[in-house]
Amino acid sequence: MKLKHTLIYTIALGLFLSSCDNKLDVKPVTNIDASTAVQTSADVEAILIGAYDSMGDADVLGGNPQRDAELIGDNGDIEWQGTFVAPAQIFNKNMLRDNGQAATTWLDTYRTINVANTVLANLGVVTTAKKSKVEGEAKAIRAWMLFNLVRAYAKAYVDGDPKTNLGVPVVTTPTAAITEANFVSRNTVEQVYQQVITDLTSAESLLPATNGIFINKFTAAALLARVYLSQGNYELARQAANRVITSGGYSLVASFDLAFNNRSNSSEDIFAVQQTEQDNDNGYNTFFASPDFGGRGDIKINDQHLASYESGDERGLFFYESGDIFTAKWADQFANIPQIRLAEMYLIRAEANFRLGGAPVGATALSDINRIRARANASLYTSLTLDAILKERRFELAFEGHLIHDIKRNKQTIVKNFGNESRVYTFNSPKLVFPIPMRETDANSQLVQNEGY
Repeated sequence: MKLKHTLIYTIALGLFLSSCDNKLDVKPVTNIDASTAVQTSADVEAILIGAYDSMGDADVLGGNPQRDAELIGDNGDIEWQGTFVAPAQIFNKNMLRDNGQAATTWLDTYRTINVANTVLANLGVVTTAKKSKVEGEAKAIRAWMLFNLVRAYAKAYVDGDPKTNLGVPVVTTPTAAITEANFVSRNTVEQVYQQVITDLTSAESLLPATNGIFINKFTAAALLARVYLSQGNYELARQAANRVITSGGYSLVASFDLAFNNRSNSSEDIFAVQQTEQDNDNGYNTFFASPDFGGRGDIKINDQHLASYESGDERGLFFYESGDIFTAKWADQFANIPQIRLAEMYLIRAEANFRLGGAPVGATALSDINRIRARANASLYTSLTLDAILKERRFELAFEGHLIHDIKRNKQTIVKNFGNESRVYTFNSPKLVFPIPMRETDANSQLVQNEGY
């Protein structure tokens, strides 16, 4: 859901003039108590819309952090040819403490969490008929944001001990004014994941099966599948993915290209950020698309990536312009932005079933992978390997923001060529972790900076 310019901090901040006998003698007020500002169920529901708006910002789910996951994980498949400094640092794996994108993503994501927390703190005025749904949506939003933060600004769950590795601050109460009490410290990676799982599990139980364009119970289940996969908890990952697949609420579109550039949700979209010609903030289009399609043309696709597709595989979805190659996934700047597609659930279930062996949950890994390949007009497998499954993820989910996270959870290595120099980055390299923004560490001495910054 994206409704740009909706009030974000929602009623908590504003200027109100108090009445008095002398109309010129007014006392300025910069904030009001939440009990005065939030009085009805409609107030809380409006704040929830603000949370969706904030979440759909280009620097949250609207494309820029997903772009950065592809840039920092790149091993020669793409080329950054833009002029912006922050993404160039990310692509070259030489971020500084004051990287502007790291700061903006952190700030805007925590802003979204704050709006969700405001909703949760005011559930008491929500009507009984709507309370479970509102609570579930807000918890899912908060969990999604914390999950994205901990994957970008902390070590991967499988890197060392998540019970001692520093994650990000877990904030579960709304912040209306900055005081010393707001100077939080970083929770451990394990604590962040447990909060995410707790919120999503609760959300799945609270939410309805259908909820229009908003988060529903299967969105929460799909997010749980992602979280469990990141942890290497394959049993729970396949169970969560299977709940989505067998829900009957989603189906793969007929051909791969039809999963993208849609101005309304497709049958495959478990959740998509909504865009219109009047109201859009599509970072994917801005950086991945060429000028002819409304973008900047900052990310071109290299021959190395094109050569990885077998002949006839329709997931090689690209177009040529002025001698460069661009992905066609984000060609329409006004199209909705798919965040979770059913194809990803098939891939998670297949990988988890394959890794665990034995009796599968749902279909076999081979059947799920061949379902994806058949839709892409690729030849079907007669047998399967883990490497083949991971390649399917890359082909199916390319340029959707999964790359660096798959590299880390699978403990893979990036080999990056810079001219005549080749550099190797292991999955646990500090160069692959974002810095805690310098403005945050300068203001809050309790925030420990990441290694290398």
